[in-house]
Amino acid sequence: MDQSFSFTSVFAAYDQLLLGAGLTMRLTLASVALGMIVAIVGAWAKTSGPAWARRLATGYVEVIRNTPFLLQLYFFFFGLPSVGVRLTPNDAALLTMVVNLGAYATEIVRAGVEAIPHGQTEAARALGLRPLQVFRLVVLPPALRIIYPPLVGQFTMVLLGSSVVSAISANELASVANSIQSLTFRTFETYFVVTFMYLLMALAFRGALGLLYSLTFGRSGYDRTPAR
Repeated sequence: MDQSFSFTSVFAAYDQLLLGAGLTMRLTLASVALGMIVAIVGAWAKTSGPAWARRLATGYVEVIRNTPFLLQLYFFFFGLPSVGVRLTPNDAALLTMVVNLGAYATEIVRAGVEAIPHGQTEAARALGLRPLQVFRLVVLPPALRIIYPPLVGQFTMVLLGSSVVSAISANELASVANSIQSLTFRTFETYFVVTFMYLLMALAFRGALGLLYSLTFGRSGYDRTPAR
């Protein structure tokens, strides 16, 4: 059967697509910033914190990493109203993305922290630094340099995984695409264009993160690790 393709109606909705892409990027950037705060605190708790903090961080990581992202999204959006907490779709999307990224990134940061030679921390303690100062000033900076590549991969997964939040009608790119194809009946054309937009956003995002690495840690590449 002959099939004719027309992208006219899809391109006519470019303003909606750009707004959706903009929200996707805002959700991604906000969840990366907040999720990394959660991850750093979680990694500190698992490596240097008191016993209760280690148990709490471990429980959080295990629960999030062993449950579906979609179920977590439904819990925050549909479940919290049962206890009196109502979130907009965009707020529920952001909260879920932060909580999810925080758990995965906690393990990445923890691995970087544990890769730092013990001699460095012992020397810092000998200089009179408090445990929190040792973690923040001596351990964390080189650990972040070591784990930057897997963090970039995880951040990119956050960008691409944000499409799932269309399930609760958050107005990001995938949700906009669903609306356009339901109005135009141009399913192939709509999702072809949106797929290309996700590809461009992911490549641009990774490029920006690579530039950030160069500005922060120098231009020596991702493979530098401290000698043991």
